[in-house]
Amino acid sequence: MRPSFIDSSGAFSECNSDRSGEFSSPGSPINGAGSDSVGGSAAALHRLLISCAADNSDEVISSLIADLDSPSASIDQQRHAALELRLLAKHNPDNRLKIARAGAVRPLVSLLSHPDPILQENGVTAILNLSLCDENKDLIAASGAIKPLIHALKVGTPAARENAACALLRLSLIEEHKVTIGRYGAIAHLVDLLQNGTPRGKKDASTALYSLCSTKENKIRAVKAGIIRPLLDLMSDSEYGMVDKAASVLYAIVSVSEGLAAAVQEDGIPVLVELVEIGTPRQKEIAASTLLLICEQNVQYRSMVVREGAFPPLIAMSQSGSSRAKQKAEALIDLLRQQRSAPSG
Repeated sequence: MRPSFIDSSGAFSECNSDRSGEFSSPGSPINGAGSDSVGGSAAALHRLLISCAADNSDEVISSLIADLDSPSASIDQQRHAALELRLLAKHNPDNRLKIARAGAVRPLVSLLSHPDPILQENGVTAILNLSLCDENKDLIAASGAIKPLIHALKVGTPAARENAACALLRLSLIEEHKVTIGRYGAIAHLVDLLQNGTPRGKKDASTALYSLCSTKENKIRAVKAGIIRPLLDLMSDSEYGMVDKAASVLYAIVSVSEGLAAAVQEDGIPVLVELVEIGTPRQKEIAASTLLLICEQNVQYRSMVVREGAFPPLIAMSQSGSSRAKQKAEALIDLLRQQRSAPSG
């Protein structure tokens, strides 16, 4: 269960349709794939008009799937078909169901492990866009998408890795897929993206990890993959704008004994106490809740929290925070006072 103080709509924005756009980002191999700037812009405008049009979408979709699935199709034809399907699914929500029902999922899944980075990126992103339709999630998983999505998460372009993380997040909204995604090894690669990815990649990874780490098994996998250090680093540095996200994931992780011990070992207590002192009201509440979990489990940890100077910011929080924040602060203060008044010998 999710802790009551965490509003996922606040700390975590949904991974929606691909944000890499029709005009490719500099980090994408799709960038520069057009013949020239004028021709490329005209082609992009044409793709936008096609993808937003509904009248001929059934015919267009069937033709594109045929091109994608044809054994005689060239790489360029497959690239074109995958990109058009990606855009059709991005710009028209009705098309997401049409494309899946027309049989596109299987050939798109086959692109997820393709050695051509452009095909792989467009395949990943098309699957992401299709996964936004709840009716498609089981079909995508049943078509064997999870393992190759994890492969793309591991070896793809930056955009492919980010969109693979988002696609796995969408599939993880169904509980049984959440378990499968963890068992197939996604957690370690998401932790790597959290630590080493672009700013967007870090955010996408944290959102996916937050969803996946609602299960005990995935929390333990995340700890083994080294999630604590990058979470604490992101909590200590506001540059990426991820303090709330990282703190929320940490709270989920410390609910298992392995995560709690790792958080203390990685010097998480000073980071949490500092957040109670200087964070936003939301950050103070998450940090106090995490410290409360830690202190409830181990008397020695209470001493560590006291030594870090937690009393003044907690007292201030108990007097001026939200009702939930006050409750957390007061409960933690009571625990720490018990520790301070306990006989030393």
